[in-house]
Amino acid sequence: MAGRVIQNKRAFYEYLITDKFEAGLVLKGTEVKSLREGNVSIVDSFAKIEEGDIFLYNMHIAPYEAGNIFNSSPLRKRKLLLHKSEIKRLAGKLSPKGLTLIPLKVYFSSRGWAKIELGLAKPKKLFDKRQEMKTKEHEKDMRKAIKGI
Repeated sequence: MAGRVIQNKRAFYEYLITDKFEAGLVLKGTEVKSLREGNVSIVDSFAKIEEGDIFLYNMHIAPYEAGNIFNSSPLRKRKLLLHKSEIKRLAGKLSPKGLTLIPLKVYFSSRGWAKIELGLAKPKKLFDKRQEMKTKEHEKDMRKAIKGI
C-alpha cells in the first residue's frame, strides 16, 4: 500500500461517532505527494455541506519540499467527492442540533485514490469522558491482575 493511514485518534475521545462515510478527496499534485509522505494533520478539521457539495476545512497538508511554486495553501478548503444522494442523506442527518462531520482517517485506496473516512459525531460531555477513562483504567488493572496470576 502506498502512503500511510493518518488517523484522528482524538476524535473517538472527544466525540461519540454514530455513523461513518467514505469520500474521495480532491487534491492538487503536490498535496498528493505530501499526503503519501504522511505530512498531514486532521485533528482540528471538520466538514460542511455548502450548496449541495461537501467541503473539508482545517485539514493541514504540509507543503511538499520539492514543490516550489506548485504548492498550495496548507489549510485551504478541499472538496469531498460523494454522490448527490449521499450528500442529501447526510444533510438530513446533520439537521438535528449538535451533530457534525469530522474526519476519522485519511488513506489511499487499493486503486491509488486519496480517500477520507468521515464520522457523524456528537460531542461527548465531560462526565462521559471521565467515565470512559475510569473504565479503561479498570480494564487495564484487570489485565495486569490476570497476567500476574
